Amino acid sequence: MTLETDLYTALRGLVSDRVYPDVAPLSTPRPYITYQKVGGTTANFLESVVVPKTNARVQVNCWADTRLASAALMKQIEAAIVTSTTLRGFVLSRPICVHEDELSLYGEFQDFSIWS
Repeated sequence: MTLETDLYTALRGLVSDRVYPDVAPLSTPRPYITYQKVGGTTANFLESVVVPKTNARVQVNCWADTRLASAALMKQIEAAIVTSTTLRGFVLSRPICVHEDELSLYGEFQDFSIWS
């Protein structure tokens, strides 16, 4: 499986399958989750073999109608990633809170290191 598939599987139950790479459609009901790969670490072996797992730094974003709802969802996201049996996820940062005035949308961003 791919990191995207594994991440979707780990998070889909939190938001009724509303998990999207990069951006969600404008009409998406809240709450929902988006994510982006924002780098990662490479692993190389002196034996010149293909590494069986890859790493990505992933920014996971959650969006909701209220600050409290987005904060609660981000706690669930963190737990889902860290305890996943298919992802080896590690927390890299604490959440950053945001508000989108035009859409009256509350969100939180958090970075994870994920091996899959």
